[in-house]
Amino acid sequence: MLNIGIVGTGWFSGVHAEILCRMEGVRIGAICGTNQAKAEAYAAQFDHAKGYGNAVEMLDGEKLDAVYICVPPFAHGEIEVQLIDRRIPFLVEKPLSVDLETPQYILSRLQEQAVITSVGYHFRYRDSVRMLKQELQENTLGMVTGGWMDSMPTVAWWRNQATSGGQFIEQTTHLVDLLRYTAGEVEEVYAVYGNRSISQVYDHVTVPDVGTVTLKMKNGVVANLSNTCVLPNGDCKVGLDFYHSKGILHIDRNGLEKSAEGVRTIWTDTVDPYVKENEAFIHAVQTGDASRILSDYRDAFRTQEVTVAALQSAQTGKPVTINE
Repeated sequence: MLNIGIVGTGWFSGVHAEILCRMEGVRIGAICGTNQAKAEAYAAQFDHAKGYGNAVEMLDGEKLDAVYICVPPFAHGEIEVQLIDRRIPFLVEKPLSVDLETPQYILSRLQEQAVITSVGYHFRYRDSVRMLKQELQENTLGMVTGGWMDSMPTVAWWRNQATSGGQFIEQTTHLVDLLRYTAGEVEEVYAVYGNRSISQVYDHVTVPDVGTVTLKMKNGVVANLSNTCVLPNGDCKVGLDFYHSKGILHIDRNGLEKSAEGVRTIWTDTVDPYVKENEAFIHAVQTGDASRILSDYRDAFRTQEVTVAALQSAQTGKPVTINE
């Protein structure tokens, strides 16, 4: 029986916990929250789970086979290092941090001590993404456009640049990762961000509320990703369009649509990607076989490099080259 710990008591913790509770040979043994009371209240949902207000106390008090890290961007660092030192596998939700310094250090520690890792870029596990990759292999891709057009999450840390990293780092990172996974690595980034209305609606807003990023891929593909959080609640448009030699491929939250020579073909997802993501990670913990994990920490770091480069470009007004 695998004994799993979860750091965080928010929505994503619940998503993973619900799936883990349905898996054979797995139990949730510990919950770590921002305080003891919150952790104990959350842990009460699960048989045998104990609540902790401190991650080190949780790790000292429990024998855990793996840990899920579901915390805001600014809260990363200590828990990952503790897990690496103790050789405990972990699944961490995106983004890796608000910057590069913290994940760079974590990556250096992983190079010293190998630990099974998985990062929550669940789009990679979608059936429609598998079909998208197959279609792209059969055609010559020219360019990609897309965006994450949404309202602003109401949690206070999200509107603060120092604690969220901004929308491109915190949300649009999913599209950056999907772009990398399907179209290749990014060579250069140029971004323009702006502030239009959110700062007039909410107090203490320091994140841009509009932005567009042009990405030059190493294989010659050109991409543009835009995002905004000025929309009213309930309005949302998230997806990518791939323009290739035979037509257009459009992927969004509903699935994949292929338009070629006047014919439309639609694929929908039949399996919950969160389930596949969890199954891949738990399988790796049980067997040591990490081949089913589609995004480990090293790979996710490359996505983090792109999103942080976009912020740097927007701040300086200059293109930023992604290092090898």
